[in-house]
Amino acid sequence: MTGSWPTETVGACLQRVTLPRVKVPTSSYKRSGTYPVIDQSQVDIAGWTDDEDGVIDTQLPLIVFGDHSRTLKYLDTPFVRGADGTQILKPRRGIDPLFFFYALRSINLESRGYNRHFTLLKEQPVPVPDRPDQLRIAQALKQVEDGIRLQERKAATLRELKDGALHELFARSARDEPQKTTEFGRVPEDWVVEEIGDSHTVQTGGTPSRRDPRYWEGGTIPWVKTAEVSYSTITETSEHVTAAALEETNVKLFPAGTLLLAMYGQGVTRGKVGRLGTEAACNQACAAIRCPGGSVATDYLYYFLEWQYENIRARAHGGQQQNLSLDIVRRIPIAYPRDLNRQREIADLLTTIDQNRAVQRAKLELLRELFERMLHDLMTGSVAVGDLAVALAQLPEGNAA
Repeated sequence: MTGSWPTETVGACLQRVTLPRVKVPTSSYKRSGTYPVIDQSQVDIAGWTDDEDGVIDTQLPLIVFGDHSRTLKYLDTPFVRGADGTQILKPRRGIDPLFFFYALRSINLESRGYNRHFTLLKEQPVPVPDRPDQLRIAQALKQVEDGIRLQERKAATLRELKDGALHELFARSARDEPQKTTEFGRVPEDWVVEEIGDSHTVQTGGTPSRRDPRYWEGGTIPWVKTAEVSYSTITETSEHVTAAALEETNVKLFPAGTLLLAMYGQGVTRGKVGRLGTEAACNQACAAIRCPGGSVATDYLYYFLEWQYENIRARAHGGQQQNLSLDIVRRIPIAYPRDLNRQREIADLLTTIDQNRAVQRAKLELLRELFERMLHDLMTGSVAVGDLAVALAQLPEGNAA
């Protein structure tokens, strides 16, 4: 049977909780300790403490609500409150705490900025089905979230594997052969060490005038912005330009296989690389890198530049907005084996890791979408609790109960 559940306000579902007054200030958070410090930040555990005065170890499980941040955390083991801005919630008898936690997460609570939100939360309606239905709903949602955490751990392991492989292949590949010292460390003696500009062309694109619709309306030529350059093969873009833009402006068309390096952009964008999977143009914030002589495999350079990301960013100059330039990009040092087959072997190994990471990301995205859909459907009663098996059957292999 489907339909809306009975509802009550959040405030009506709560019981009074007696808590120790002691809270741990942010300045006293430790990197390790006996008890986790739980505050209103986005991270599950903000720090650690050995102070027992503020330990909350009775009346568990409890729910921590971030009064400013609107975060929600479920605690069923002893913890200590951190700083200010946390509200500790416990549902009254007859309401399962885990179900109540998920019910709170289904509320779309309007942001008031850094103002407090608890008074607003208490006014919101939440579903209150019979307790057996509460338990089944809570366990189903927990099963999906457990699957999400499993995939997150697998994704983190693959990221560590990728980082380790980059270091091993580029920084430690010379252990069993004659070596020479470079700014990257020691590399095989027969590797070429040079600047990008010695073997590659480095160009940039442009932005056609936004005032001339002939350059944009009906455009079919992909036009890449730095926000789209992020360690991936670029086959689609959010904007396109027309043939008139190529003919009449400084916009250039680059072939598939061209590497793009973000010369400036917000946050972590500067220094990232991507590769064109199709012919495309780009804006003036991208450096387009090609090797006309063919001495360096494109995929090899792609991964080498990924490994050098932090060093590339450090070469930027300017005031508050530090940027790279075409001259700086041309002077970026690179090292590579003379043997193209060896370059391809290195790139192929890293490509295999990236392919596995892409599969893992797809599984993770599927689980997150499934969770959000189940959370909505189960809390609104639009899906019968008895139909949970259908939803759970969508779990990626290895996550099903």
